[in-house]
Amino acid sequence: MESETAPSEHCMLSVKLWPPNHSTRLMLVERMTKNLTTPSIFSRKYGLLSTEEAENDAKKIEALAFAVADQHYKKEPDGDGSSAVQVYAKESSRLMLEVIKRGPTVKVEEVADKISIVHENVFDISGGRRAFIDAEEAEDILKPLREPGNSYTKICFSNRSFGMDAANVAAPILSSIKQQLTEVDLSDFVAGRPEPEALEVMNLFSSALEGCQLRYISLSHNALGEKGVRAFGALLKSQKNLEELYLINDGISEEAARAVSELVTYTEKLKVLQFHNNMTGDEGAIAISEIVKRSHALEDFRCSSTRVGVDGGVALAKALKTCTHLKKLDLRDNMFGVEAGVALSKALSLFAGLTEIYLSYLNLEDDGAEALADVLKESSPSLEVLEMAGNDITAKGAASLAACIASKQFLTKLNLAENELKDEGAILIGKALGEGHDQLNEVDMSTNAVRRAGARLLAQVVVKKPGFELLNINGNFISDEGIDEVKELFKSSPEKLGPLDENDPEGEDYDDEDQDQDQDQDQDQDQDQDQDQDQDQDQDEDEDEDEENAEDGNELDSKLKDLKIEQG
Repeated sequence: MESETAPSEHCMLSVKLWPPNHSTRLMLVERMTKNLTTPSIFSRKYGLLSTEEAENDAKKIEALAFAVADQHYKKEPDGDGSSAVQVYAKESSRLMLEVIKRGPTVKVEEVADKISIVHENVFDISGGRRAFIDAEEAEDILKPLREPGNSYTKICFSNRSFGMDAANVAAPILSSIKQQLTEVDLSDFVAGRPEPEALEVMNLFSSALEGCQLRYISLSHNALGEKGVRAFGALLKSQKNLEELYLINDGISEEAARAVSELVTYTEKLKVLQFHNNMTGDEGAIAISEIVKRSHALEDFRCSSTRVGVDGGVALAKALKTCTHLKKLDLRDNMFGVEAGVALSKALSLFAGLTEIYLSYLNLEDDGAEALADVLKESSPSLEVLEMAGNDITAKGAASLAACIASKQFLTKLNLAENELKDEGAILIGKALGEGHDQLNEVDMSTNAVRRAGARLLAQVVVKKPGFELLNINGNFISDEGIDEVKELFKSSPEKLGPLDENDPEGEDYDDEDQDQDQDQDQDQDQDQDQDQDQDQDQDEDEDEDEENAEDGNELDSKLKDLKIEQG
């Protein structure tokens, strides 16, 4: 991975290019995942990774590259960050090449007969090396489906790339058994094929399966776009009993989303609908909202990382009011903003059975977070997972969050990372978790400008929980003494305390007065008021700094978008 930006250009910049924001880091992960799953001279020699394995490797590569680049930047604190961007790019490229040459971790020879049959009614050819399948291999590998009286009801062709020759073998076989099928997984089954051939294959499979009554369809990881969605039109339009539909990482644009809404008309039984990692946007979300509005039985809705803004978020929120059976809601990594957050809060009161809600990186701010927390407090009594990371929530919004959390006695996972809760917010959250919450096993309060008192209270509370597994308070402003206190609390179970390598005891708004206040959690009322005033002042400073960082982040995005990932 190399930058096309000349060094001389960096010298002319006065903005701060480091660190990259969350969306930029996600962009790099997506780009590396695509590179790792694209057929090349390397994949022919070393094997091609599955999408799942490539995504996991890409996330690890990005994290390692970021850590190396961040260390480099800290040695040059007065620089604009351009050299750190270069280190970030080169380290990512180096690590990615290592993964490509390593190849997939699951080898073909480790998978018996190239087929993984979990149960007698499941036919699955996804095991082993991700590779093209030709007509001869298709004839051999699909033989069990030809056997008279076979009882297969579930098929998975994922991870093997079908061209027209193999598709012509598979299509009549599928057509002959389609009346007995209930689940079909065609995710990632045309990888590396030219678009015209891929569309022909999709059309052929769609026609072969038209009219079968499926409860489950996955077409994920196929870069469908509108053409691909319409290529599956015959299959999608004929489904009257569909319960689960997965369109993950499919390039579902505005036009493609409209096509899905047009083709998926029978939604009375639909329980699971997932659109993760697409480029749907506001207009696409409005089209998807029409499907949601018709899906009264919906229990699991995912529309994460889909570039949805305020208008699309509001449309989805309104549509969700019809889904009173909802149990799991995942809207992470969109651009909802406060308005869409408030709109969503008006629907939450209807979800009495909600157990998991993922609302991270939605730009909710205090007003949006408070609106959602206030409604959740009075509804969803069985909530187990609550995620609201990366929403610019300050100590002001922590009071509503704490009240909500205190009422959720079945909570198992809480993620409030990458906010601005500081000590005041951390202490409120910690106290809310102090009573009951015996099923709690994970808390993430990393990167919140938390200091000694907040970290200590959180540790004291969670370490007593019977099944607790992990506390993450990394990336905060905890003093060395505070770190020692936390480690002492976890001395009998150190594996339950996450790493503290990114903690900064010299945090930018860590002053002597705050350090004195951190010495004792049991301050009197006057001291509390003094601390509140100091924290209000810190918030004002942070708001000014955030405005500057937002401008810097935009500049960094433009730099990283020019980076090329090369395989050698």
